Amino acid sequence: MCCNLAVSKYTAIKELIYGYLLTSWDRFNHHQQQQSIIIEEYPLYKGRDAKRVLYISGVALRLSKSHNSNPMEIADIITSHIAAICQENLFVRIVAPGWIHLELTDGLLATWLQHLTSIGLAEIGESQGVEIVNPARLFAIQYAHARCCSLILLAQREGLIQFNEPLPEDWRSRSLLSLVSAMEIPWLNSEKQLIVNHPAERNLISQLIGAVDTLIFPNDHQGMNWEKLGLDISQAFEEFWSQCQIWGEVKTNFPELTQARLRLLLATQIVLRSLLVTKLGSVAPFEL
Repeated sequence: MCCNLAVSKYTAIKELIYGYLLTSWDRFNHHQQQQSIIIEEYPLYKGRDAKRVLYISGVALRLSKSHNSNPMEIADIITSHIAAICQENLFVRIVAPGWIHLELTDGLLATWLQHLTSIGLAEIGESQGVEIVNPARLFAIQYAHARCCSLILLAQREGLIQFNEPLPEDWRSRSLLSLVSAMEIPWLNSEKQLIVNHPAERNLISQLIGAVDTLIFPNDHQGMNWEKLGLDISQAFEEFWSQCQIWGEVKTNFPELTQARLRLLLATQIVLRSLLVTKLGSVAPFEL
């Protein structure tokens, strides 16, 4: 199975990684267990390094105890299988005493970004209506969302983003993604590296991936601090916006970079809207 194809099924990268891990566990007789049980017993952690998107699994360490085997040998079996399936999209390595590190390549990041800004997020249920503990945090999240919307609308007026139709009168009652043309853009340069490669861009992408994991992956998020999650994205967006120019010289001389940065704005808006509406039970304003 190709990772690029799998992204269309798994919007949450964490779910995609679990899918590859699950296929490699068959020889350890875990294929008969329910996926939810396996996920609970063998957690997968996202690394905190903002420069790369890395997931860490301790499955080999857990399996070594139940199978009385060397964890490094088990990790080697699992990583060899995953590498054979997805060697162009994941960097897989083993770290003693048996941790499995799975790092996303820029190619897979590009596919995920294109998918998110074309399809959006899957439905994740009704609003939870949680109590807002810190109104200042909520305002910061709403401000970031409104800022993303205003910049996308400005880009549309200047012909940098194409809409499927002229801006309708009822556009405020619709999702912004439904208006934006789902066109393919070049996320990668000639060396197969992300065009959006500034540290602030990398950090924002990492924050968005982690947020989508948390929003739609079937874990128990009881007690999850959704305000903190939204604030982290908002701060990453502000850092991106302050350090990564879209208009001016970039617009004139680097049109592909402009397109990629505008799509990153759209990705941020999509995630913030989902968080505001479905988790915080609030309004996702187009303007403030």
